[in-house]
Amino acid sequence: MKESGWSVAILAAMPPEAVRPATPSGASAEPVTETRLLQDRLRLFGGITSLIAVAFYAAAVVLDRLGVQKLTPASHAAVGAIVLVTGGTWLYCRGGARTAAALRTLDALVMAALGGLVLMTSVGRIPEADVRRTVELLQVLLVVFTRSIFVPSSASRTLAVSALMSLPLALSVAGEPGKYPVWMFMWMLAAIAVATAGSSVIYGLRREVRHARQLGQYTLEEKLGEGGMGVVFRARHAMLRRPTAVKLLRPERVGEASLRRFEREVQLTASLSHPNTISVFDYGRTPEGVFYYAMEYLDGLTLEEIVAGDGPQPAARVVHVVHQVLGALAEAHGIGLVHRDVKPGNVILCERGGIPDVAKVLDFGLVKETRGEPGASHDGGLVGTPLYLAPEAIRSGDAGPRSDVYSVGALAYYLLCGRPVFEGKSVVEVCSHHLHTKPTPPSQRLGRPVAPCLEAWVLGCLEKTPEGRPRSAADAATRLDACLLEEEWTVDKARAWWAGPGHAIAGGRRGTATPSAATLSRSFLERAADSSIE
Repeated sequence: MKESGWSVAILAAMPPEAVRPATPSGASAEPVTETRLLQDRLRLFGGITSLIAVAFYAAAVVLDRLGVQKLTPASHAAVGAIVLVTGGTWLYCRGGARTAAALRTLDALVMAALGGLVLMTSVGRIPEADVRRTVELLQVLLVVFTRSIFVPSSASRTLAVSALMSLPLALSVAGEPGKYPVWMFMWMLAAIAVATAGSSVIYGLRREVRHARQLGQYTLEEKLGEGGMGVVFRARHAMLRRPTAVKLLRPERVGEASLRRFEREVQLTASLSHPNTISVFDYGRTPEGVFYYAMEYLDGLTLEEIVAGDGPQPAARVVHVVHQVLGALAEAHGIGLVHRDVKPGNVILCERGGIPDVAKVLDFGLVKETRGEPGASHDGGLVGTPLYLAPEAIRSGDAGPRSDVYSVGALAYYLLCGRPVFEGKSVVEVCSHHLHTKPTPPSQRLGRPVAPCLEAWVLGCLEKTPEGRPRSAADAATRLDACLLEEEWTVDKARAWWAGPGHAIAGGRRGTATPSAATLSRSFLERAADSSIE
């Protein structure tokens, strides 16, 4: 890949410049983004200049009390007016959304007002003309440079407002005799030129970043996380306005083999249509060579988050979730695909069509094709997450449908007990347990009864030899259907959980005890769970 391709990925990982408010259907999102950014930056500019004015005023009061420099009524009034203008700008921009015209007018008026007020701050306070003019010049330049740094604008606009700010001082010194006015003009012109050039550079870089975050019809908004093969961003389609997850090939894995594998991943995933498998919308390459694909953005919680926040799950819910996972894998197994990385972090529970607790199987980045082109399956190495790897996958890297069944058994064990089947201080220790240690029955691990049929099913999936397990996900689902529990996991129970523990887990993740319904959402890769090994 070219260096420019990597720069696209880096720039895309940068945080969005502003919160994007909702736009009417058919309207362009770009003007709204520009206006909101301008409002946010004017607010910041007003707050900073207000704090600077207060700090200088406090210093002037101290010097006045010490008898070093007299603070005149005109100076008092001028500083108060500066604080009023800049503080008012801060308050105005903190309010609701303002129009672009109003913000641009405010920008010009504030700069013009500050240009006149800074001259009044030294009236009667600094008797020496040269010192007074130097102080006034420094004040003007400070405001000009502060504005050019924080307020986004084109070079022409920066030039105009900077000249407007400097005009009162220029008119004030124009009629004074001697060479001093000439030097004042030179310093002002140099400062305006530098501020204009700097603003142009910052504005241009921002436009480049915005362009770099555009992949076809998708605009990248926020980095969510990383998987075995790529980096995932939340994105938005230019026309459909729906949130989307976009996955990019990780630059350090660049190479023709990686590109072929990444393309195969999206093609294989796109061939799956089970409702419990994540949907792929589109894929392609940028002109710089960055390969990407767009998939549905899932709102909910991963199984790892659910167990971490709520502990062991009811047996009925475990059966409900695992059955959906098996359904997704059964379709994959039916067309010759093996997932090879089934784990809590790759299954998310979300709401679909008003139905809660819909499981989605994610990240087919380590998928293996059990029939087709020789050598296309990426065999011969340790692939997957150690806590959920089947013994044969550890021993020889030979993973088949029964290997996925083992991982599903480990997943069910984790949901029932709140802990993985085996734990250790190192990958080697964990893998050794998978190869040689007999799993502790869930009932013994929990210290309370577990439905015998469910416990037997879980332990059957965790058999050391593939021959001892169900032949495939479909076979495992059939055997699970034969396990009749005293209670079922109903929609009402699921809704009650999401309104209680699920609400609290989402709130704790975002640092708030009472999140809104929208804060319950989370992309499946927003948090990296167990590290996958390839």
